[in-house]
Amino acid sequence: MNKKTEKRKKRDELHKEYDLSTLKGGVRGKYTAQYSAGTNLVLLSPDVARHFPDDRSVNAALRRLIRVAKRPIRRTPRT
Repeated sequence: MNKKTEKRKKRDELHKEYDLSTLKGGVRGKYTAQYSAGTNLVLLSPDVARHFPDDRSVNAALRRLIRVAKRPIRRTPRT
């Protein structure tokens, strides 16, 4: 066994004072659904972020854009 493997093995071991019998009942990923449901982060480019002082202004602008995008296109006759 080389020195790197020995160091890694020593680092992964728990200290003797930990009582593993008290660590029962843990559930892996217990809160992942709650975390992912409440989190939706979007990073804006710095040039875009300069135009929006806070999250409310970003949401308002996006809602307006959605409304405009849903409007039917009015075609004007060519003359």
